[in-house]
Amino acid sequence: MKTTALTEVHKALGAKIVPFAGYEMPVSYAGVNEEHQNVREKLGVFDVSHMGEFFVEGKEALDLIQKITTNDASKLVDGQAQYTCMPNEKNGIVDDLIIYRFHAEKFMMVVNASNIQKDWDWINSHNNFDAKLTDASDEYSLLAIQGPKALEAMQKISPKDLSAIKFYHFEVGEFAGAQDVIISATGYTGSGGFEIYFKNKDAKQIWENVLEAGEEFGIQPIGLAARDTLRLEMGMCLYGNDIDETTSPIEAKLGWITKFTKDFINSENLKKQKEEGVQRKLIAFEINGKGIPRQGYDILDAEENKIGHVTSGTMSPTLKKAIGMGYVKTEFSKIGTEILIQIRKKTVSATIVKTPFYKA
Repeated sequence: MKTTALTEVHKALGAKIVPFAGYEMPVSYAGVNEEHQNVREKLGVFDVSHMGEFFVEGKEALDLIQKITTNDASKLVDGQAQYTCMPNEKNGIVDDLIIYRFHAEKFMMVVNASNIQKDWDWINSHNNFDAKLTDASDEYSLLAIQGPKALEAMQKISPKDLSAIKFYHFEVGEFAGAQDVIISATGYTGSGGFEIYFKNKDAKQIWENVLEAGEEFGIQPIGLAARDTLRLEMGMCLYGNDIDETTSPIEAKLGWITKFTKDFINSENLKKQKEEGVQRKLIAFEINGKGIPRQGYDILDAEENKIGHVTSGTMSPTLKKAIGMGYVKTEFSKIGTEILIQIRKKTVSATIVKTPFYKA
């Protein structure tokens, strides 16, 4: 198993360590509910250094990115980030990722930990451009500092005006005594904050300074379990659950990051899907009774015919009710539709709702 630069720190803090995407990762410290609420109300710090970082540089760096991703990266300006995905040739998704533009000939792609090798091979196989690729995944650490107090707390340890960094924008500069840190106003929680990319050698220093700066605001280290409940409350897709090699961005309601103003891999087929419609769609639902939906559970119609399956589910710590996402036949995907979830041997009523489930 791989480790991050902070694995021993997490163990010393008493974190529960589990294997995740080939890494030893902290799944929880104080407990998922407490950690979740701390991010919603105060702030928390996540070690997500298992994520992958690829740099794309050169005269045709943008051309390569435009070919392999669905969103329109030509709209990016220096210091801006963009959520996108890489489609395969079978109407599925290789991965979802964030693109960072440093300047016209330098970009960074941040990919999911479980897909690093697959993504690297895929991108290289399509690099027929004057573009140099560098896999810096093992050189960089990544902390997500999330929550309503994140800005105030982190401003104490950076000379940069963090309030000037707009959502999905970033700066490169000094942070927590380290130089050349990428300070990005992005996150996977819906509670605001930053994602901080830096070299592994600076990891312990930055971790300690972040905790010290956040102490008066009630900062806690947060594990991957709470990261999952936080993202699910926002209706954000998780690769391997809600999207994968068999789900199209149109089915997954990612049409907003799928721009047909350019040509990209499989764009013709995906455009056809958008115009003609799809047979299934990703929906969000709230459970009306007792029971927690889990990945793989069947979704049924009122007559108990199978119409789909659950992809993600949990008991929402903030809403105090069970929530989930899943795919159903398109005719059953309308907001307000009553469905049934097969939870073990019983069926439980649920209602299709809009996302996000949680609204600040």
